[in-house]
Amino acid sequence: MSIHVENITKTYGDQKALNQVSFTIEKGEIVGFLGPNGAGKSTMMKVLTTYLPASEGVAFVNGFEITKDANAVKKSVGYLPEHNPLYLDMYVREYLLFNAGIYNIPKTEVEIIITKTGLTPEANKKIGALSKGYRQRVGLANALLHNPDVLILDEPTTGLDPNQLIEIRELIKNVGEEKTVLLSTHIMQEVEAICDRVIIINKGEIVLDKKLKDLKNNKQQIIEVEFDYRVEEVALQKLPMIEKVENSVGFVYQLYFKTEQDMRAKVFDFAHDNGLKILQLHQKNTTLEKLFTELTTEK
Repeated sequence: MSIHVENITKTYGDQKALNQVSFTIEKGEIVGFLGPNGAGKSTMMKVLTTYLPASEGVAFVNGFEITKDANAVKKSVGYLPEHNPLYLDMYVREYLLFNAGIYNIPKTEVEIIITKTGLTPEANKKIGALSKGYRQRVGLANALLHNPDVLILDEPTTGLDPNQLIEIRELIKNVGEEKTVLLSTHIMQEVEAICDRVIIINKGEIVLDKKLKDLKNNKQQIIEVEFDYRVEEVALQKLPMIEKVENSVGFVYQLYFKTEQDMRAKVFDFAHDNGLKILQLHQKNTTLEKLFTELTTEK
């Protein structure tokens, strides 16, 4: 495994930024770390990069424990923080050579990274004169300089225009063919365009961890209905194409259908035929955007 997180908690005074977070990422996966602002995404990434110590729990990056082998973790990780820190008065090639010197990386490797990240046309320009998209490329090139096995990217496409978005997405996907990538974002399209898997965090806790293909192949439809009095679940099981019935509270039922067909009309017909009154009824879509909204919105 490339990243293993076990019961990580991070507190700031009385506030828990992370609460018993656990997940594992295998080598070669591109994982979207999704959540609303303030959910704990950046805190988790700072813990994994040893920038912040965890209050509780343990984590391993590329087989190295983050507190006992911090230096080995840093060598294994390429990190692009949300606010990309760059020396704006330096030229692109100059900046990358300067950082390469810290790692004792030869100039030939720097040129390979410049080519790989599409920076060749801008290599002799000052960083301060670059567009936001090219500044992100410089940050990504810097994160890749020491050829890390794990790449951690915190909001790498924030503020980019549509053309820049496409270019950076392709760059990240190409990099992900060789490395493990943990990509933090709150943009659904970002995850769907780049990632193999999504982890959703809300209020410091993991609320979903699924492969994207499993979400896309999920043809299950969920309808939530409230009747005016209790209905026997065995009666609801007679609805066509129904898989499961759950009674969450009172007279509210979740009806799970194995179909993409809109089954609300069938539920109306069932209510009419059985003399029931429907107080409320809505379809729970299982798209990533809908799931995100349902899992991160206060009831």
